[in-house]
Amino acid sequence: MNTRDMPQATGAAPRAETPAGQGGARQTGLRVHRQPLVTNISAARWLLLAIVAASIYFFHGFLVPVLAASVIALASWPLRDRAAFQLGLGRTGAAAALVLVLICFLVIPITMALIYAFRELSAWFNWAILVNNAGAPTPDWLAGLPHVGHWFDKNWNTYIGRPGGISEIVQLVSGSNIVAIYRGALTASSLAFHMALNMLFMLITLFVFYRDGDRIAAQIDLVGRHILPDRWSRLSRVVPATISSTVTGMTLIAIGEGVILGTAYWIAGVPSPVTFGVITGFMALIPGGAPLCFTLVSAYLVASGTPLAGALLFMWGTCELFIVDKTIRPVLVGGPVKLPFLPTFFGLIGGVKTMGIVGLFVGPVLMALLVSIWREWQREVSDDETGTPG
Repeated sequence: MNTRDMPQATGAAPRAETPAGQGGARQTGLRVHRQPLVTNISAARWLLLAIVAASIYFFHGFLVPVLAASVIALASWPLRDRAAFQLGLGRTGAAAALVLVLICFLVIPITMALIYAFRELSAWFNWAILVNNAGAPTPDWLAGLPHVGHWFDKNWNTYIGRPGGISEIVQLVSGSNIVAIYRGALTASSLAFHMALNMLFMLITLFVFYRDGDRIAAQIDLVGRHILPDRWSRLSRVVPATISSTVTGMTLIAIGEGVILGTAYWIAGVPSPVTFGVITGFMALIPGGAPLCFTLVSAYLVASGTPLAGALLFMWGTCELFIVDKTIRPVLVGGPVKLPFLPTFFGLIGGVKTMGIVGLFVGPVLMALLVSIWREWQREVSDDETGTPG
């Protein structure tokens, strides 16, 4: 006889256990254990969601500088590898050298442009003082405009050409709109300060990317392979290749359009063709910028008495733009995905509209990812229908 054959004590409740998974309560002995209303996993998920939402709220202002730094780092990564390993500068030395080179490329042109602008403004200011003191006749090119030259000549002599006319206009405008001028000055100063801060944040982020970019990429690849084990190796390579091809393509297109249209300006007899060619090259980075430039120059030639040169310049610019947009731009900007014209156009326009100049490179990358995912999906559907393993 053992303990299993002994009778239970009088008045003692039998011990029973409810199997796990049957209902929300589990009885162990005399105690009933219930599932908590919020489990540890659920609380951790809500806490993680709250942290992500707070991070997005507090740091969304750094999105544009970080994206700009990412674009520059991915486009110039081969130079970073050469500087770090072939030249023996190391990670920190290569990062510092490339950031200094970028600062020189940014600071020197901006400084030269500001000096040129100040010189032009000082010349215009001195001219305004002389005209206000002694008066001046209507310029010949303004008075010689067809159909509107007489109207310009009349208003010039009435408001500007006589002595003291400019001071009266300045006094009238500043007196009635002093509040608007003050607000405009504050807005301009705030925008300039905001741009300077964004530039500083971008340079700091770019230095970190140059120094630790390979380690960051390895961590992203580790997480990406865990989330998309079968597709990450293909999709992850679309982003750097598309950014590199987009930056290279946009730069080559801008330089080519500046040189070609600048030469056309010189042949058509436009004053300062080099300056207008440089402006056209910079504007070519923005969709619609180059057509606006050569259209305005053509309109100036037509209005100044050379309609044939203006018409020929407009026709040449239209043909050149059609060739670039239909053949060269999709090949250079499409990258490894080989984006067609319409996705490339939507990526450029949507990126500029949403994020400004940075969107020129972010938009095509997003369109390349969408097209790549669509093609992956089409391939999987085709394989399922034919019974071919993916």
